[in-house]
Amino acid sequence: MTSPDTPPLTAVFVYGTLMPGERNEHVARRGGAFGARPATLRGYRLIDLRPEAYPGVVPGTQDDTVTGHVLTYDPAAWPQALPFLDALEGLNDTPPLYTREAVTVQVDGGDVPAWVYVYARTERLGQYGAVPVPGGDWRTVPDRGLPADGDR
Repeated sequence: MTSPDTPPLTAVFVYGTLMPGERNEHVARRGGAFGARPATLRGYRLIDLRPEAYPGVVPGTQDDTVTGHVLTYDPAAWPQALPFLDALEGLNDTPPLYTREAVTVQVDGGDVPAWVYVYARTERLGQYGAVPVPGGDWRTVPDRGLPADGDR
């Protein structure tokens, strides 16, 4: 539980279409300026979803890692950014597409608290087209830029 003196968590770990240079970076920017730094999330696996053409992270083993970026927003901009991010990630869909969870990511050898969107439709993971990404870096998927309905 956080105390009233604890600042709000205004960073999000992104690992797919929201990363700098990827097709939905513009959604991240709708909420205002942010800093982006390369980061690693431990204990999660990265899954490439086809034909959806977007990834998801799911809990994994302690040896699993996902490569991405941590986007850090100014606390004043965070309330504007969060609705855009939540909408893209289907947080309020029924059932939700992703859930938002607080995690710790590694940045430049240090730990940083951040939110991450975790893929919530676990029944989809056992179906055709849900493929683990070796090494946990979605940028290694050659056809990741294919447009998809909803353009997640």
